[in-house]
Amino acid sequence: MFSKGVDDKLEHKFVIGSITYAIRGRDILRNNGFKARVERKTSEYKSGCGYAVVFEGDLETAERILKNANIKITKTI
Repeated sequence: MFSKGVDDKLEHKFVIGSITYAIRGRDILRNNGFKARVERKTSEYKSGCGYAVVFEGDLETAERILKNANIKITKTI
């Protein structure tokens, strides 16, 4: 898992299967109070379509929110 900062300022990445779902995931997390953005593929991850939702905050809460919204997470970094 990639992280920086302390406490709730940890930065995490969820690799998502398509750009459409990555954008939806970003918007869902933002609507739930997370600071989130979509990032294009880097050498850090190679699976999926090449996009990740990058966010700050609690990893387990964010994962639960996206799973409840039927956003499939390919990999967590």
